[in-house]
Amino acid sequence: MMARFTSLRARRALSLYGLLSAPTVFLAIFFLGPLGIMVVYTFLTPGLYGGVDWAFSHLNYGRILGWADTRYDQFDPVYISIFLRSIRLAATTVLACLVICYPFAFWVARQPERWRNFFIFLITLPFFISLIVRLFAWVLILRPTGFLNQALLGLGLVDAPLDIIFTDIAVVIGMTYVFIPFMFLPLYSSIEKLDGSLIEASQDLGASPLQTFLRVILPMTLPGIVGGSIIVFIPSLGNFIVPSLLGGARVVMIGNLIEQQFLSARNWPFGSALGMMVMAAVLVLLMIYVRVLSREDRRAEARQAREEDER
Repeated sequence: MMARFTSLRARRALSLYGLLSAPTVFLAIFFLGPLGIMVVYTFLTPGLYGGVDWAFSHLNYGRILGWADTRYDQFDPVYISIFLRSIRLAATTVLACLVICYPFAFWVARQPERWRNFFIFLITLPFFISLIVRLFAWVLILRPTGFLNQALLGLGLVDAPLDIIFTDIAVVIGMTYVFIPFMFLPLYSSIEKLDGSLIEASQDLGASPLQTFLRVILPMTLPGIVGGSIIVFIPSLGNFIVPSLLGGARVVMIGNLIEQQFLSARNWPFGSALGMMVMAAVLVLLMIYVRVLSREDRRAEARQAREEDER
């Protein structure tokens, strides 16, 4: 009996290793390999006509963080300013997506099943159209002679066209539009599993709607909020397509700066250092996400243990 159990466990382990080996090798080659090259490049000097010279240099980080002070490499606070602006715009995008998607996900979760599937299909419908085409549509809407300004002027709400295109507002509008599905789906997944009996129990015990929301609904949907926020924040932080089309030269984000270093300035080591700064910010967020999930899991286990003891 013991030998059969050991054999079964060995077969399961072998099957697991077989299934995981292909994606592991793929990630090792096409993710960890390029990532390792970028890390090495951050400590090299730029070549005269692009590429790198294999000479150690820490000044690529010094130009961003403040200790570079040589003839060719100088600290410039504009890089920190662009990085902080990217964080601000990405955080604003997350907040806008959350404000739009949270009540909408509740409304969709209360609909009959066939209507729920229909609305989820509508949320994912923009993926069937090219991102560039959708963003150029926003250019037509937001420009001074665009549909939005024509409508506001026609209704008499403004006396002159609003200056929306090529501003932070236009970039936030564009990124919110692009990343709404990434926020909605994790939120909907959490809200759909919400236990309605707990909400009814809270109301029966005399809790106000606000107390029910803060103590029952919000904690139970927190994993979806945190997951959706991270999934939206990460691509927003490094995005360069939306700022290029809707922000122009007036709104430069860290993604645009990295693109310019690789394609225009041909300073690969400095572009790699900027990329590492973005990855460090993303890593910190992922660690926070894992910590929040672990804490929620521990609370759920403790609550389940108390309920079992009370029985």
